[in-house]
Amino acid sequence: MQPYELSLADAARAVSAGELSPVELTDSVLDRIDAVESRLHAYVTVAADSARTSAAAAEKEIARGRSRGPLHGIPMGLKDLIDAEGMPTTASSRVRADHVAESDSAVAAHLSAAGAVLLGKTHTHEFAYGLTTPQTHNAWDHGRVAGGSSGGSAVAVAAGEATFALGTDTGGSIRVPAALNGVVGLKPTYDLISRQGVTSLSWSLDHVGPVTRTVRDAALVLAALEGPRRHAPGDGAAAEAGDLTGLRVGVPRNYYFERVSPEVEASVREAIGRLRELGAELVEVEIPMTRYIQAVQWGHMVPEATSYHERTLRSTPDLYAADVRVLLEAGEFVTAGDYLRAQRARTLMRDAWAKLLGQVDVIAAPAVPMTAVKSGQDSVEWADGTVEAVSDSYVRLSAPANITGVPALTLPVGQDHAGLPIGMQLMGRPLDEATVLRVGRAYEVAGAAEEFGPAAAVGRLAPVAA
Repeated sequence: MQPYELSLADAARAVSAGELSPVELTDSVLDRIDAVESRLHAYVTVAADSARTSAAAAEKEIARGRSRGPLHGIPMGLKDLIDAEGMPTTASSRVRADHVAESDSAVAAHLSAAGAVLLGKTHTHEFAYGLTTPQTHNAWDHGRVAGGSSGGSAVAVAAGEATFALGTDTGGSIRVPAALNGVVGLKPTYDLISRQGVTSLSWSLDHVGPVTRTVRDAALVLAALEGPRRHAPGDGAAAEAGDLTGLRVGVPRNYYFERVSPEVEASVREAIGRLRELGAELVEVEIPMTRYIQAVQWGHMVPEATSYHERTLRSTPDLYAADVRVLLEAGEFVTAGDYLRAQRARTLMRDAWAKLLGQVDVIAAPAVPMTAVKSGQDSVEWADGTVEAVSDSYVRLSAPANITGVPALTLPVGQDHAGLPIGMQLMGRPLDEATVLRVGRAYEVAGAAEEFGPAAAVGRLAPVAA
């Protein structure tokens, strides 16, 4: 196994034991980038020289007995909405082509303090306003979408171009690409992780979180991101034995399994069955206010995004991609009354979800209704004859966690007939990342399938073809 193939936890153990140096690890990942990046386009910017300098500094510190923890000397990528001092933050847009960050964002500062090695900036759907990241190719099939808007981060982690990465999630933008590329994505509780220095799409829905190869890795990164605000254990050791006795897992009887591909449903239900084998009690639950989800999501995101871009949309509209410009212009027609009604509905929805999560510890459901579609595909037709836009389809199952602000984790639980990854989503109570991670880690340790499961495939990279 090459160093770039290691999970964060395994790399950290090897570095701590003196079996692997940060320089060797970083060089291995940079070599991997050189080998596959021309086919994947996960990165906007690769800062190889500064990464090697940081890795060398980490190696010296660790050799002197000054380890900063498990992220020290570990190479990672940042979604190109997240400021890192002296590096461009382009948001994958011509609008920000000349922008260079003057200081670190809060999360970049936390990771720097933890000793992580910044490799560069990963692609996003322009200004995070989309679910496909069209400039980046899926790590498992280059003819399919990477998912968005943190597509570059997910592909980089899945292909070995970063040991971990950060993304942002406004309507599923961490979880969707993580699911489509067979990696782990965590959207923490709203406002748990600082968004200072992060380009906004919709300030009331935006979240920052990790993309990793394992649930254990996600816990390690979360601990560093929280800094002094820590609420959840970050050692990644929870549920190593896989015992979920006494834990209640909510299984939706409505919404989450509607308009979902048969292969996705089968894999997720099988994974939920494995949670019962690990001791969890399965409880059927009714998802509340489902008819309002799309209206509430778009009722917040569209006007907030347009407000953020108001000046540049008027001064340089031609610099935006056509799909993003249309959405931004549409936001000018949302009335104040519409926005206030969306806020009122959101409050009611949060209250209803709080009652729901009083009945169970986590909710388990599909992360996305289908695996990665072919690049350029605009819509999907379901068995009932319903035709749905691809972007609406991908956001449909992830938006509730953004609206309510609850923590949500996606992890790989299977593959479809074409070998494309399928993800399961776990949602929990606000600030209870510990339980969500515990359930995900228990599944991960146990392994959910003989041919494809975390026990057999932890750290397994996507088979990047020539």
